Amino acid sequence: RGKEIRSAEGGLDSHRIKKMKIIDTHCHVYPDKIAEKAAKATKTFYDLPGAHNGSVSTLLERGKAAGIDHFVINSVATTPAQVHAVNTFIAKEVQDGNGVFTGLGAFHPDSEDIEADVNEIIALGLKGIKIHPDIQRFTVDDPRAMRLYEIIEGKLPILIHTGDKRYDNSNPDRVKKVLEAFPKLQVIGAHLGGWSIWDEAGYELCRYDNLTVDCSSSLYAITPDMAAKMIRLYGVDRVLFGTDYPLWDPKDEIERFMALPLTDDEREKILYKNASEFYNISL
Repeated sequence: RGKEIRSAEGGLDSHRIKKMKIIDTHCHVYPDKIAEKAAKATKTFYDLPGAHNGSVSTLLERGKAAGIDHFVINSVATTPAQVHAVNTFIAKEVQDGNGVFTGLGAFHPDSEDIEADVNEIIALGLKGIKIHPDIQRFTVDDPRAMRLYEIIEGKLPILIHTGDKRYDNSNPDRVKKVLEAFPKLQVIGAHLGGWSIWDEAGYELCRYDNLTVDCSSSLYAITPDMAAKMIRLYGVDRVLFGTDYPLWDPKDEIERFMALPLTDDEREKILYKNASEFYNISL
């Protein structure tokens, strides 16, 4: 078991936190004119606090204050018509961000030309794809999604919202079908592989080598001991740090993470090294 990094006063030692390089691999951002509305919709969907407005400027402000060095940004397309606009927006923010952002492309299962959408994502320089089966209302093993995985296998990783006890769109039985059908597909299972069904997801999915998970929107709900247990179940080398901004304030998520009973070496892998290797990010 690792030791929490604490100051002489007993609180988390922010100086030690800032000394570690940090990559936040799970951030949602939106154009300023819709940022408040989009963030509020997600907050309502999950009945969660929704700390901020989802704008790029607020992410940079709050993220930098928390000691985060680099951000992997994405936005979900709720209709096929939004895909191009979302992807060009994300690509522009990456370009204008002077190396502080890595971008993931949006995809919608009702796309009329999946290959064209993937080709545009690659041409824009985006480093992966994000899908959200619950918000986009499809199952992760839907034939349309399976066609996407076939096209991107070995080319692009995919970040998938996984788990939700309210729905059966991306729960372990469905995710397993994807991992088994496409063994060379790099899948990131958000929220420790299964939001709100963490135990079930961990024990069902930990044996799949082509699955990496992030710890976003999880540490608020499970105990530090359970979180550390889940991380080690998947394997420390297969876990990424993510805040799920704007649902959570980056500083709060960093503090939750640093309170886990992990070693400094384990923390460094999850906060920086794993994401650096996965996305080829050099700070």
